[in-house]
Amino acid sequence: MSAVIYPTTNLTATEQLKFERGEGVYVYDNNGKQYLEGLAGLWCTGLGYGNKELIDTISDQLGTLSFAHNFGGKTHQPAMDLADKLAAMVPVENAKVFFGNSGSDANDSHIKMLRYYFNAIGKPEKRKIITRESAYHGVTVAAGALTSLPASLAHFDAPVDALGILRTDSPHYYRGVQGDECAADFGTRLANNLEQLILREGPDTIAAFIAEPITGASGVIVPPPGYYEKIQEVLNRYDIMFWADEVITAFGRTGNLFGCETMNIQKPALMTFAKQLSSAYFPISASVISGDMYEPMVEASNEVGVFGHGFTYSGHPVGCAAALKTLEIYERDGLYDNARDVGAYMQLKLSMLARFEQIGEIRGEGLLGAIELVEDRASRTPAVNLAKRVTKACEDNGLIVRNVAGNTIAMCPPLIITQDQIDEMVDKLTLSLEQCL
Repeated sequence: MSAVIYPTTNLTATEQLKFERGEGVYVYDNNGKQYLEGLAGLWCTGLGYGNKELIDTISDQLGTLSFAHNFGGKTHQPAMDLADKLAAMVPVENAKVFFGNSGSDANDSHIKMLRYYFNAIGKPEKRKIITRESAYHGVTVAAGALTSLPASLAHFDAPVDALGILRTDSPHYYRGVQGDECAADFGTRLANNLEQLILREGPDTIAAFIAEPITGASGVIVPPPGYYEKIQEVLNRYDIMFWADEVITAFGRTGNLFGCETMNIQKPALMTFAKQLSSAYFPISASVISGDMYEPMVEASNEVGVFGHGFTYSGHPVGCAAALKTLEIYERDGLYDNARDVGAYMQLKLSMLARFEQIGEIRGEGLLGAIELVEDRASRTPAVNLAKRVTKACEDNGLIVRNVAGNTIAMCPPLIITQDQIDEMVDKLTLSLEQCL
């Protein structure tokens, strides 16, 4: 047993599987066994493993400028180029970009920049943030307070109240529907509940509403059609910013460039990126804000003498070079189209699993999907132990998936995956279900 404290792991069950190498959509353990990586690592290795072009770019940047910081007016070309590239891609108006190292710290940076902005414009009371039940937005102290998953909150004493974090309904229709409520009525009810929360707290005290367009760790929840249109209508009415956490859904994952496009989220004021931004070959994240938010921050920083936020590795030249090359490969090799087309095929193949009586719901978009396991369809009782057994059976059968939200099995393969490899993935999942059921 090594001295590692393992992240998001039952600390009584560590070091059960040791990986040694990866190639394409496959990884190999220390015994040489091959696994199809059905979750792209942790929703992140868009280009799969061993992409030589990206590795060479990272090596070249290490040899040219292995490190440079962006403090005190200093800069370098990779950071400038990546910021301009992202600003031209996003649906945020006159976008500005702050770089970090992970999705968690990117969301932390957003919280700080929201406070900085509202203090700068003389509205210091406007600092509360609305998150949702069953939300995941990271694990740092502040981002962890935005997260609603029980295991992410237990024992950590997250400063939810101190940070002004509010919670509204999860858009999980399968779990949240009341009676014979249709999807449209469900969305209307959730929008009404959000409005009542805003009115109770006071619109002038609320800065932003944060949401993953489609959730990841909370169960790959795809809100029903019309939900986001109704939510945005409420937020616009009370001058509350929409903050899109696209750490998982950006760069083709849902079949479009951004999850906002897939889910019809119009002009978010803030966006968060990480994971597929560099295909996980180098740690990097991006916190994107609108120009309207950035401009008042400029004079506020001048009054103090400095914008007093930043990490040693903010805008790391190797990370920026890796991200630039990753985005180039995504575009050049048509991987956004591949995610849409092969993703549609994956959704079709997953839909065929409905023959298993203990699959309560199958959901997803693009190359992001999940099956929710239940004891029986009538009661919809979550089959948590079954989900754990199926996940382990998949591993035994050479497929890596992830058990999330207790009774859900998530799939999120690399963007480079082929239809034949989708067949392999679903065949191994099917075999595992048959063995456990």
